Amino acid sequence: MDIAKPFEISKRVVYDAYLQVKSNKGAEGIDRQSIQDFERDLRNNLYKLWNRLSSGSYFPPAVLEVSIPKSNGGTRRLGIPTVADRIAQIVVKQYLEPLVEPYFHPDSYGYRPRKSALDAIGVARKRCWRYDWVVDLDIKGFFDNLDHKLVMRAVEKHTNCHWILLYVERWLKAPMQTQDGKIEARCKGSPQGGVISPLLANMLMHYVFDDWMRQEYSGIPFERYADDAVVHCKTEKQALFIRDKIDQRLKRCKLELHPEKTRIVYCKDELRSSAYQHTSFDFLGYTFRPRTNRTRFGKLFVSFSPAISDKAKKSIRRCIRQWKIHLWSGTTLISIAQEINSVVRGWIQYYGRFMRSEVRGAVQNIDAYLIRWAMGKYKRLRGRKRRASVWLERIRKEWASLFVHWSAGFSRWAG
Repeated sequence: MDIAKPFEISKRVVYDAYLQVKSNKGAEGIDRQSIQDFERDLRNNLYKLWNRLSSGSYFPPAVLEVSIPKSNGGTRRLGIPTVADRIAQIVVKQYLEPLVEPYFHPDSYGYRPRKSALDAIGVARKRCWRYDWVVDLDIKGFFDNLDHKLVMRAVEKHTNCHWILLYVERWLKAPMQTQDGKIEARCKGSPQGGVISPLLANMLMHYVFDDWMRQEYSGIPFERYADDAVVHCKTEKQALFIRDKIDQRLKRCKLELHPEKTRIVYCKDELRSSAYQHTSFDFLGYTFRPRTNRTRFGKLFVSFSPAISDKAKKSIRRCIRQWKIHLWSGTTLISIAQEINSVVRGWIQYYGRFMRSEVRGAVQNIDAYLIRWAMGKYKRLRGRKRRASVWLERIRKEWASLFVHWSAGFSRWAG
């Protein structure tokens, strides 16, 4: 029989958290323990974690620094927790999230149940038609600069549960092991890569930005996804005013707008035809700008609309290139399709929501690599690109559902 613990934490919640970690997969932490390694002694590992969480003796290990490339050529630092620490973070999140979710602003879309980036883009699209100006906000080094005291104050507004506050504070202070093995103490920020970080960031931004906007400037709408936000204004004067007020507010809260990336944008279209320096902005992988559209009666008009951004297209092409499909000569077309279809489906479902045709050019690159694959696979096609292209087109006509981009009408032979 278990001895009573200081904190009442359900074993079932710990097990459910493990199932989430298992389904999400994820990289290894500093202990280099994979989910498969953790599962070799699953019952004992989960019990030890529950026991330490329930007794108050759980101390998170350092997160592992991993650098990933950014679209602008730089790198972003992630902090990867261990498998056990990810489970522990989900446990706290499962208790904390229901307490704070009802208070969040309806135009906060990031990392929330039943809300998505596409929801934010759709609302921004409609508001850009109604408002002439946008403030495209970019917070400099957001996750790296979160103030720990302000985060804890935000959490304390929603719970006085001692163990939740205890572990949140410990996660905020958990060190980072750099790529050269050094342990780096942290006095601010919440590492991207942590399960609890997005929720903590949302809680802070709720009070720093969302609720402040609601109280002080309720007539100025916005959409926010984590640290990405756009604010809609009626005039340039109003846009300049609110940009400066937001900048002042963020500085009081130990954050700051990126001076080069934060811009005032004019939503130019058929009826709004004045000249202005900036007439486009990127938001969540989409570029909003003037575009030629056609009415249902066939008449052309210019609308300020979103479509997949050039950065997202380059990212898709880079991913396709890194697959090196043309070198998979030991496999079959069916195996290739099974390997890549889930990723391609995600691209089409996300970037194809608005101006779907703009996605075609990026995913069509798959066919170029399939042609090269066929030339390496079959002797009769070797060195004969035209013949390989005809062969693959015939396969597509006979089996259009094999590849997702074929069934979506995005093949290189589609009209």
